[in-house]
Amino acid sequence: MPLRVGAYAVVIDSGRVLLPHWRGDVRWMLPGGGIEPGEDPADAAVREVLEETGYDVVLDELLGIDSLVLSPADRTNASGGPVHWLRVVYRAHVVGGELRDEAVGTTDTASWFGLAEVAGLERVELVDVALRMAGHAAVG
Repeated sequence: MPLRVGAYAVVIDSGRVLLPHWRGDVRWMLPGGGIEPGEDPADAAVREVLEETGYDVVLDELLGIDSLVLSPADRTNASGGPVHWLRVVYRAHVVGGELRDEAVGTTDTASWFGLAEVAGLERVELVDVALRMAGHAAVG
């Protein structure tokens, strides 16, 4: 089973959380994704937030590491077999840039949502996991 390692950021400002939308899917996710060979996880998280949302961020702290085994049925490419994901999650804040959609990549738009709105969104489970890591109640 292949091992994938990704880095993600929880960006919360004024009671709102920043979430990109997964291209070709109905779900919202955290800004982040796979770490390139030789790339530091912190650098990957900052790069991914910029690519997916248009914002420059500074990481505040490491919130934790989540481990998940995805079955083929839960993958976008079910023929790829199961995969083990290690997801490094940071807290971050915006220091520059402007909200914009990713032109080419895994997401097609990004938006701010009130924390209370998250429960009503179709989202990947990492959103809930990361919000709990950040000290926010499970959103449902």
